[in-house]
Amino acid sequence: MNPFRRWSQWPAEVGRAGRSLTVRLIWLATLWIAAALIVTGYVLTSQFQESGLRRLGGVLNTTLDALIVASARVPDVAETPQIMDQRTLDIFSGKYWSIAVPDGEGGLRPVARSRSLWDSDLNIPGGLFERLEASPGAVITYNDVGPNSEPLRVAATLKEIASRQDRVVYLAAIDRSNIDIDTAQFARLTWTALALLGFGLIAAVLIQVRIGLQPLYDLRNEIVDVRKGKAQRIMRGYPREIQPLAEQVNRLLEHNHEVVERQRTHVGNLAHALKTPLSVMLAEVNGKSGALPDLVRRQTEVMKGQVDHHLRRARAAARAQAGGERTLVPEVLDELAVMMERVFQEKDVVIDWRAPDDLCFRGERQDLQEILGNLIENACKWTERKVRVVAGPAGVGRLIVVVEDDGPGVAEDQRETILRRGARADEATPGTGLGLSIVDELTRAYEGRLTLAASDLGGLKAILELPAAES
Repeated sequence: MNPFRRWSQWPAEVGRAGRSLTVRLIWLATLWIAAALIVTGYVLTSQFQESGLRRLGGVLNTTLDALIVASARVPDVAETPQIMDQRTLDIFSGKYWSIAVPDGEGGLRPVARSRSLWDSDLNIPGGLFERLEASPGAVITYNDVGPNSEPLRVAATLKEIASRQDRVVYLAAIDRSNIDIDTAQFARLTWTALALLGFGLIAAVLIQVRIGLQPLYDLRNEIVDVRKGKAQRIMRGYPREIQPLAEQVNRLLEHNHEVVERQRTHVGNLAHALKTPLSVMLAEVNGKSGALPDLVRRQTEVMKGQVDHHLRRARAAARAQAGGERTLVPEVLDELAVMMERVFQEKDVVIDWRAPDDLCFRGERQDLQEILGNLIENACKWTERKVRVVAGPAGVGRLIVVVEDDGPGVAEDQRETILRRGARADEATPGTGLGLSIVDELTRAYEGRLTLAASDLGGLKAILELPAAES
């Protein structure tokens, strides 16, 4: 794979959907800071070392000049006297000089050396003579190792002696250990300081990104509050870069609210337009006998039931999609329990309900009343005396309500059947067979689920799962 293509695609990979904007900004800043500090450290260390080597170069040039002057006073360069430099007179002192002449084979042969070399010679790298011939009179410097295994800085130059037409190479060397030690110490201090600076800059970037993006976090939290029903719209003011976004979100919320209201109005108008003619038709056939009135009565009732069914589902779906509503479950259960105990006081029904005080349904109160009301009413119809209702959270964003009774229950093979419209477990018991089907329809509209099972009280257990809102 082409490495340039891979690196050119890296910014798009970092910024693709699902990646954190905060992480992206921090990573980009961290990479830039690291690259800048690495280059800075390398440049500073190199310049410090070059500065030290230039100082050594000045000392070596002085030694070369003295050596050239000394060799010019004798008829043979091999007889060049020791120059007046104490370090070149002390054995292995770290400062040396040498004089070499061409050996006729492209190399160099030492003919004189400083006393400090004793019986050793400076190393002459291959190709040095060719390099000096290419730049006559220039000084070439390089690093080498001395006779005492010390690191050396060597300077070499090629001179022609006019009186003898000889070409002579002069070499001067000096121990560069101090330069290397100082450079290493400077590098340690520099890299330590740059590392601390880097960590400080990254920490500053973290703080800057966190503070800079705080309005986005606040906007996200406000949108979440609207979704959970804690607020109706975005209220806070934001920096001018994201204030238009907040305003557009508010406009979208207002538009959704208007759409839902129009749907509700339309559904109400449709319900009124359909129910009035159906009621007239029922009134006309009531009290009349015969095949035709009976047929009209039955079909009209079926039509009326279908209208109620679909209008109820349309209202619930509109409310569920709108979001932002929240209803306290304990309040609804308390109202229903009091009402149902009064309705079924002849049976002396006792409704035992339990729910956390802060448990909230994410939806409209009217829909929750209809869902729980039908379930509890159905349980009261079949119970001997006791109805038990338990509600609680069921994971993130979900709640569960369990309604049980001590009645005869429903056979397992009939539990799915009684969820269909008009289906009844016992034709002798008063009712239309619509209660559980209504619960199932409304529950599905809220993306919930209704399950029937056997209760340990002996009767039916209805398990209801619904969306929950944060308290």
